[in-house]
Amino acid sequence: MLTEEAVLNALRKVQDPELHRDLVSLEMVKTITVEGGAVAVTVELTTPACPLKAQVEEETRAAIQALPGVTAVTVTLTASVRKPPPGRQPLPGVKHIVAIGSGKGGVGKSTVTANLAVALAEAGAAVGLLDADIYGPSIPIMMGVHRQPEVVAKRMQPPVNHGVKLMSLGFLLPDHAAPVVWRGPMVAQAVKQMLMEVDWGEIDYLLVDLPPGTGDAALTLAQAIPLTGAVVVMTPQEVAVQIATKTLNMFRTLKVPILGIIENMSYLLCPHCGRPVELFGHGGGRKASQRLEVPFLGEIPLDLVLRQGADVGRPVLIEAPTSPVADVFRQVAGNLAGRISVEALKE
Repeated sequence: MLTEEAVLNALRKVQDPELHRDLVSLEMVKTITVEGGAVAVTVELTTPACPLKAQVEEETRAAIQALPGVTAVTVTLTASVRKPPPGRQPLPGVKHIVAIGSGKGGVGKSTVTANLAVALAEAGAAVGLLDADIYGPSIPIMMGVHRQPEVVAKRMQPPVNHGVKLMSLGFLLPDHAAPVVWRGPMVAQAVKQMLMEVDWGEIDYLLVDLPPGTGDAALTLAQAIPLTGAVVVMTPQEVAVQIATKTLNMFRTLKVPILGIIENMSYLLCPHCGRPVELFGHGGGRKASQRLEVPFLGEIPLDLVLRQGADVGRPVLIEAPTSPVADVFRQVAGNLAGRISVEALKE
């Protein structure tokens, strides 16, 4: 006779393809209903941006259909981002903080961060974005927000646009053209205030766009709160890889897990023939990930609509949601979310 216990035992053979543990031990099987030969199950993924959700659904369905007496199978997928182990949750209500850095400026780190934030929010996650580039805040322009945050009960309320909660020093400066001429301690204090004195609410992922290099903002962030991990953005050419490696090694020195490398400006699709043109070489990010033994999260091409959207405050997933580059960002965001899930399950 077909029973809920038989279905549960069948699902012990189905592994999450990223976490490499079965759905039952991961407590991902939330409900099982058996009515005659009809079976309905609910599986809760560890992130709404899971890049392998179709594989999980297919293998779950196949495992149940293999049971004697099954005539129909309904698989419902939900998602809830897992909290990190006790003592590693960085801020009240914030499950994961991810630092996104680069070895040098000009590699498109802020553009990548903004679009990843929008991609995660589009997938259904609660997302915040902190612009920690004190000297050159660009997130206000890229996300299309230029107003000062309201203050309620002595806590700043982050503006929201494109489904993402935002905070940047650029919101607080009365003259956006004025240079920020601050010494290191002032930079560190500003980063702490934008973390601790903002009402982030309930957030699955808080992405932090760091300034390039290995300076005060990155050190303050890593030392002030437990980070889930860090991502390093680089371009393909060898000189950029060498410089970005220094940032990666900084995070390692600070005991921050490396979630992966993203290669930006990987290629340009020729508007005439459609072939990729490798302006800055190719494969540097992937080679670096192999050499440094860290995950490779993906390659992002140069694209005119990507630049145009950033200039008018509309990330490419908003400006051109069906474009190939928007799909690339969705894939990279899913890969990142998967790596965060892996870190969340580490003891």
